[in-house]
Amino acid sequence: MFRLEDLTLFVRAAALNSFSKAAREVGLPPAQVSSAIKRLEKALNIRLFARSTRSLRLTTEGETWLPYATRMLDTMRAGLQQIQAPDDEIRGTLQIAVPSDLGRNLLLSVLRQVCQQHPALRLRLFFSDQITDVFKDPVDIAFRYGAQGDASYVALPVAPDNRRVLVASPAWIRQHGEPASLSALEKQSALTFVLRGRLHDRWRLQRDGDIHEVNVSGAIMSDDAEVIRRLAIAGEGIAYKSWLDVSDDVQAGRLQLILTEYQGEPAPLTLICPHRQQLSPGVRLLYEAVKTQCERVQASFAAQRHCS
Repeated sequence: MFRLEDLTLFVRAAALNSFSKAAREVGLPPAQVSSAIKRLEKALNIRLFARSTRSLRLTTEGETWLPYATRMLDTMRAGLQQIQAPDDEIRGTLQIAVPSDLGRNLLLSVLRQVCQQHPALRLRLFFSDQITDVFKDPVDIAFRYGAQGDASYVALPVAPDNRRVLVASPAWIRQHGEPASLSALEKQSALTFVLRGRLHDRWRLQRDGDIHEVNVSGAIMSDDAEVIRRLAIAGEGIAYKSWLDVSDDVQAGRLQLILTEYQGEPAPLTLICPHRQQLSPGVRLLYEAVKTQCERVQASFAAQRHCS
């Protein structure tokens, strides 16, 4: 019989390629992780890891058994949640990765409301613009922008029609004037985003079915999407942002849409998780709450474009 804790440590050690890192993640001494792996190996009568003083890797048998162990772990956790909680109570811990700007603003209020309504549910939040690997990183689900073409994980659409928009602060527009064309946009100071070392300084927009690409530049760039938004509000330049990220600022008058005759690039928001078994009642509840909020925000988009 396998211990739930031993299975968990095996899966995490395999993902991190380290007993020590897996131990630090859960606050245990490395020796306890090593003991857990030895118990599993004895129960299975196979060797899961090839160990040396400098390296750790899965054996062929370990690689074969890992996906089964992961599914077994998910099933056991789901079963424990069902028998430990009343039918109308959602409990447990959800580890969630969210893009920086989206998480700190639009989603944070939704997450707080979910916690208030379900006090037995705990959320562990990771706000970052780096792309999370839901198979290797210690998260249950991730909200992710962009098209999701990887069929190896489950993907649920949250805001499939979301797009990017061009925005600037009223103060910046008063000082520099609103650009009247894409060629004028190229001459203005842009706030550019860096993701995984790549500078996103080519902004694509669409008008009457034609795709236009604008090469932009500016004095400030950042790998944090919220920093870009704050700089735009402060009047430091033009930003090309997801509507979900700036909708509150536009409606409050802190930012204004510009060049609204052009349509920005698609920026669909999706919830992803490694396996369908991880779509627990808590995950489904959170998914519906975030989706509902995003639908409200999307409904205001057409009205704002018309007014701008």
